Amino acid sequence: MEPYAFFKGEYMPLKDAKIGILTQALHYGTATFGGIRANWDEEKQQFCLFRVWDHYHRQLNACKILNIHLPYDENDMAKHTVEVVKRTGFKQNVYCRPLAYKSSEAIGVKLHDIDDDWFVLATTLPPYLGEGGIKCCTSSWRRVSDTQISTHGKVTGIYVNSALAKTDANRAGFQEAIMLNEAGHVSEGTGENIFVVIKGQLVTPPPCDSILLGITRDTVMQLAKNELGMETVERAIVRSELYIADEAFFTGTATNVAPISEVDNRPIGTGETGPITAKLQKLFMEVALGRNPRYSEWYTILKP
Repeated sequence: MEPYAFFKGEYMPLKDAKIGILTQALHYGTATFGGIRANWDEEKQQFCLFRVWDHYHRQLNACKILNIHLPYDENDMAKHTVEVVKRTGFKQNVYCRPLAYKSSEAIGVKLHDIDDDWFVLATTLPPYLGEGGIKCCTSSWRRVSDTQISTHGKVTGIYVNSALAKTDANRAGFQEAIMLNEAGHVSEGTGENIFVVIKGQLVTPPPCDSILLGITRDTVMQLAKNELGMETVERAIVRSELYIADEAFFTGTATNVAPISEVDNRPIGTGETGPITAKLQKLFMEVALGRNPRYSEWYTILKP
């Protein structure tokens, strides 16, 4: 059992997949990545790769923004992802990381006349934010706006913004940072979307507030509507609303649905996981494991 990759058109152990130190994307952040879960169902002895096609549809849209041209479509990318998961030999949760990038070994700041490539790797990943409720702070670093770098694609260069906020938060004793946009509205975490429950309403920032349109975010909105009868309100959220929210939680491929217990040393609600968050956590894990037939179009099942 070992991490595996599809790289330069071949399948190989991850340890053998190397790029040159002059690769343009390494120097300028000219790449777009993704994160896809292959969730292991111990009871059924199978993987469920969750919403693979949707992840690759979003990545190919980001490629358009970055002028990246690939010889693969969503179906090709999904096929290679399934194969690398299979080749790992793991029987536990696997994390898949696809990257489309400017692959020329050349120095120069531009997006045109540069070669492009794509790879996907499969490996294991520990819990991203740990277990239990997450203690957060609001960051002094403002979330980059779409007029600076497109926020509607997971562009590698934009994550310097997130890394600055994350490190400051961790060094101050918090697990995660919540970033505001230039207007002072709540945007997202350093790698997660955010939801709050206020007076029984499920609320999340709108696309225009510099958020990434997360696949898990969309999943939770659909589950809330279909299973709980709750329409999600997309509107601007100001920081003080975090303090008075009844519940708050993050969503993301690495975090799933993760409750927020504190913001800026103020407890959210009771400080414990709220009832709506708990219901959405349970519903999400059912679909992430491929156990709810109502959402079968989201599942790619792999039996090792």
